[in-house]
Amino acid sequence: MARSCSICNRGSLKGNMRSHSKIATIKRQQVNVQTMFKDGKRVLACTSCIRNQAKTVAKA
Repeated sequence: MARSCSICNRGSLKGNMRSHSKIATIKRQQVNVQTMFKDGKRVLACTSCIRNQAKTVAKA
């Protein structure tokens, strides 16, 4: 299973690392995915989704 958020479907990003001689090597930045319980099930969620869910619960 890929490292992606099951709530917002955010996935990894691809970019270049540049050396001193400007040679590009491809790097992949992973999303900060944590496990959390939603409706009694364990899901993978990114930290921004976890924070937004905590904000909506606090307002209610």
